Amino acid sequence: MPDYLHHKTRNTLQSAIMIAAMAGICGSIAWLLGGLPLAIYTMALILFIYRLNPVASPELAMRLFRARPLSAHEAPMLIDLVQDLALRAGLESPPKLYYLPSDVMNAFTTGNRKASAIAVSDGLLRRLEWRELRGVVAHEMMHIVNQDTRLMAFADLAGRLTGFLSITGQLLLLINLPLMILGQTTIPWLPILLLISAPSLSALVQLALSRTREYDADLGAAELTGDPLGLASALNKLEAPKHGLLERLFHPGPRIPDPSVLRTHPPTNERVGRLLEMARSQPPEAGPDFSGFDLSHLLANRPYRPRWHRNGMWY
Repeated sequence: MPDYLHHKTRNTLQSAIMIAAMAGICGSIAWLLGGLPLAIYTMALILFIYRLNPVASPELAMRLFRARPLSAHEAPMLIDLVQDLALRAGLESPPKLYYLPSDVMNAFTTGNRKASAIAVSDGLLRRLEWRELRGVVAHEMMHIVNQDTRLMAFADLAGRLTGFLSITGQLLLLINLPLMILGQTTIPWLPILLLISAPSLSALVQLALSRTREYDADLGAAELTGDPLGLASALNKLEAPKHGLLERLFHPGPRIPDPSVLRTHPPTNERVGRLLEMARSQPPEAGPDFSGFDLSHLLANRPYRPRWHRNGMWY
């Protein structure tokens, strides 16, 4: 597929550039503080920890979100779906499937190619049709195939080290501030600006990397299922406005969207546009017919809803 190969190549190139940018920012800060030896030690430390694969076990991560595993007896069609997609994707073992009793439409994955898990929420199972659910599960599985969890753990590690080195550099500047005022020492402004802006630059690159991996997972899922329109329909439902009652009463207009550079996921219209390009270049593949599937026995009577925490985050 020309469109798929074009987008895949572009996403891979963008990911490589952003990983190099994060490593360059971190190495530059280390070089400013300790010269070439500290820069080499810092990069070696990042690579060493990356090789250790510091990703939490899937079971621990799912317990933190209060998700429970689904057995083949409870949800045979969903388990068959996961096994079929894992076989198509070439995974050594299919991910474990978990049920998240949350009213929010959500799905996420954790782990690596050898041991992984996919969670689907109560809200997702209630509102998506089978074809759409298949596309969402395939999207999450492609995160496992592409080792995005490990990649984002590397990006997070590089970002944290950059922040630590930046704070250390700023403290050293404060200690030497009296000498700078008396004119006994001078420090170029460019390194100072880099020390101050490095954490923000690293965070922006990390967000851009996350968006690129989402694009890649979309395209991989469409290729895996042979049905780009199923995932596109699911994305449109996930993007539906979720305004509260008071917000709809006092501010009925659309809310201002977050700037693209501050989003972990790309704009839905762009994701859907890429999927529609793929759909136009190939006919949809006939998948299994589960038009009459029923998952009502899995759904919670009172799924928990997002709550407001003192730090301002919904969870």
